[in-house]
Amino acid sequence: MHILVADDTPDVAEVVVQSVRMTWPEATIATAGSGNEALSAFSEQHPDLVILDVNMPPPDGYMVCEQIRNMSDVPILMLSVRDSINDKMRGFDLGADDYLTKPFDHMELIARIRALVRRANNQMLNDVPEPECVSIDEPTRTAVVGGRRIMLTSKEFRLLSFLIGQAGTVLSHQQILENVWGEGYRHEIHYLKVFVRRLRRKLGDDAAQPRYIQTEWGVGYRFVGPLEREQELG
Repeated sequence: MHILVADDTPDVAEVVVQSVRMTWPEATIATAGSGNEALSAFSEQHPDLVILDVNMPPPDGYMVCEQIRNMSDVPILMLSVRDSINDKMRGFDLGADDYLTKPFDHMELIARIRALVRRANNQMLNDVPEPECVSIDEPTRTAVVGGRRIMLTSKEFRLLSFLIGQAGTVLSHQQILENVWGEGYRHEIHYLKVFVRRLRRKLGDDAAQPRYIQTEWGVGYRFVGPLEREQELG
């Protein structure tokens, strides 16, 4: 589980982080101290849960919540000293899944997080369709997803072919860059991110709930989608 904690009060952020780590020691946690930092971290890291303070340097938590909700269905828990029904309703209207007022009890915070994660997992099981089989065609340098032919650039094709050839294996950024771009590009991770984003768009994949190209945070990527049995890879 990957969690983003956005709060401009370091003491509060630390309480949240330590509470999460005590309960889920395997979780990775990113922090942000402003609305802009929160949006940037969300776009880069695609967390599984966002814990969002309302009173942050602009954009405030309400605006951040609205922008995140326009991009993703990720669970959002809002924290605030504002405890009026109007404040809570505003948060829910903008897409928050839960609203917890400060000061809060450690056990209540954990209970709220557990409920959100459980609800999100159940929703994913019910809503995410089975991924369609993927195959690649070397002569035409195209991919076929569920019978739909997708045109790829030469570099996109080489990237997809390499990922599929190592399907199920976690490949580091450096491994992929060296094999697709060449040894001189092993540190150009931004190249890789751009092409993975383009591939996902063409495959109809969603970075938040990947069906084909899974992000291994801080490491690289892994191809996880089903393949045509008879397809000869690369």
